[in-house]
Amino acid sequence: MSEASFLIRNASAIMTGLSEGGGRHHGPDIRIVSGVIAEIGSLAPRGGELLVDATDCVVYPAWINTHHHLFQSLLKGDPAGINLPLTDWLGTTPYRYKSKFNEKLFRIAARIGLVELARSGCGTVADHNYLYYPGMSFDTSAILFEEAEALGLRFILCRGGATRTRQPEANVPASSQPETFDAYVADVERLVKQYHDPSAAAMRRVVMAPTTPMHSVAQTELREMAAIARKLGIRLHSHLSETISYQDDAHGLFQCSPVEFAARNDWLGPDVWFAHLVKLDDAEIRMLGETGTGIAHCPQSNGRLGSGIAPVRQLEAAGAPVSIGVDGAASNEAADMISETHAAWLMQRARRGQQAQPRHAGGTFEGGADAASVEDVVRWGTTGGARILGLPGVNGLNVGASADIAIYGLDDPRYFGLHDPAIGPVVSGGRPRLHRLFVAGHTVIENDGLPGFDMAELGRQAREATRALIASV
Repeated sequence: MSEASFLIRNASAIMTGLSEGGGRHHGPDIRIVSGVIAEIGSLAPRGGELLVDATDCVVYPAWINTHHHLFQSLLKGDPAGINLPLTDWLGTTPYRYKSKFNEKLFRIAARIGLVELARSGCGTVADHNYLYYPGMSFDTSAILFEEAEALGLRFILCRGGATRTRQPEANVPASSQPETFDAYVADVERLVKQYHDPSAAAMRRVVMAPTTPMHSVAQTELREMAAIARKLGIRLHSHLSETISYQDDAHGLFQCSPVEFAARNDWLGPDVWFAHLVKLDDAEIRMLGETGTGIAHCPQSNGRLGSGIAPVRQLEAAGAPVSIGVDGAASNEAADMISETHAAWLMQRARRGQQAQPRHAGGTFEGGADAASVEDVVRWGTTGGARILGLPGVNGLNVGASADIAIYGLDDPRYFGLHDPAIGPVVSGGRPRLHRLFVAGHTVIENDGLPGFDMAELGRQAREATRALIASV
């Protein structure tokens, strides 16, 4: 279905992604006109109107992934790095392999990641791409935009990179050497001119995103990047406080916390979001909340690397916007939004429960089952992401919003017996059959597949590419 006007009929449940008690709508129908949600309710078909049958299905806003590294889609399950914490893992897996990527391998990796996300019901992808080096023979930015457009996905390029090396990269080959500051800025300006759309439901955006604030660029450059980004009208993104090493480095090098370091260099505000934010003290949480600085919460990667669980509820209570990102598949192995939101739902409860103390020692609660509802998780993964990315036109399942819609069929035994089908995609895990995925009213997924796409061929290419990468090191 290529038309952007149609009627979704007879949904079993509708999750909206909205807050203030509006996380669900009784529906059961949604009318889309010219790619925008026009009505939600009990609606009669109009003459000649295209119909999408959602009987026995649940309808969600399309997920918004606010932090990824798509090139890592060919680095899943590297045995050398599978049991290492972040810093050791960086040198062992992504930095060891990134110089081995050529244009063909990079394109295959990007395609795998985007297809994986789309089949989970994700309509918007923000990729933190840091595969750049002086004299590259191929344009990774262009490849990412091309691959996302070919699938019909909304794409935000977070233009990563570095003007200096971190310790794990000290002896890397020329193809992984840092760029000059002038070259980095010039390329961001090129990308903004070529791709950036500031409109409320833009299909393409560009973000200033040096890989890490403390290690990838000098302080003076970091401040200048912030000023340049704001002059260009684009947002700022990076990694921060993923592990205790960020705290050690900030205090050792700059005599402050990582969030204080960001504040000193103009890297806090409603136009900034950081991935991870696992290790924070109370003062840092307060600073992030007061400035409206956002988080891309990446629970599976943080769990896989043993980094911890981000204090998402405390951040949100302080005023910080919350979104969900899958991070790179090299530290995730299942970089899709269904497994990510399932993990987010469980881990916030586990974090809260871990804090419980017995009553004889002053405890006041038994467990953390109230720490995150399904409505919370859907909101973080949809409208929370739109807020962080500055996309007010992608406002969940709401009249006037872009028709970014995922329709899930719960016809696998995993979902049988659910008293509340609406929560199935988040609480039951697995991957529900994706009956339809629409982005801006256009079909991306139909009957759990991409129309005209050869999945078997992509699998063959992936196996061949993975073997080539393994043989290259």
